[in-house]
Amino acid sequence: MINPGIFLGVLVQLALLGTLDAVAGLGPLGWLAGAAYGIAVGGFLTYGLNRSTARSLGPADAVTLARSGLVGCVTALVVDTAGREIVTMVVIASVALALDAVDGQVARRTGTASPLGARFDMEVDAYLILILSVVVAQSLGPWVLTIGAMRYVFVAASRLWPWLNAPLPPSVARKTVAAVQGIVLVAVASTVLPLWAGFVVTLGALGLLTWSFGRDTWWLLEQHAFHPARRVAADVA
Repeated sequence: MINPGIFLGVLVQLALLGTLDAVAGLGPLGWLAGAAYGIAVGGFLTYGLNRSTARSLGPADAVTLARSGLVGCVTALVVDTAGREIVTMVVIASVALALDAVDGQVARRTGTASPLGARFDMEVDAYLILILSVVVAQSLGPWVLTIGAMRYVFVAASRLWPWLNAPLPPSVARKTVAAVQGIVLVAVASTVLPLWAGFVVTLGALGLLTWSFGRDTWWLLEQHAFHPARRVAADVA
């Protein structure tokens, strides 16, 4: 049975799509993409709740769910208009990125941080970066998709090498690099930068992301190679 909070989140997604349709206009593809995203998020959260000890979503999860609804609207615009509603898309994506700093603060202040909430927050971020990279790739080339795909390549690799699933230590640098990706992609998608400048800053963002993933992968490899107990734990997981 679907959790009431999750069900409400799906309804909010549909309401946001309706509002977006009234403001910017959405065709069948946009509605389909946005609704499919909302339903997929609901399924992900339901599965996560069923596997966790939590009975319901916390206040921070509600903020992330609201932010996810905005990401669903970005998805609908990108799929439906192929980037023609740039201003609307950039505004919504910017709000979604700004709210990324809110759910973490809410979780800490209310003492409701959870593994599910952290994972949900990370996946919403990763998907937003992916959809923004699709937009920017239309003007700079398919190489930009590397930014959006890197997280998913890492997840796929962890299926082959389970030690990649081991927990990483907290890192301000990792969080900063992740934030830079969204800021750069939104700025470039807005077309306020000349094409050459957009190319340079996007290439720089990709370089930072590659460094961040490379550093984390190397750290995990060292833990796997030189700490047998942790290696066994990661392989079992």
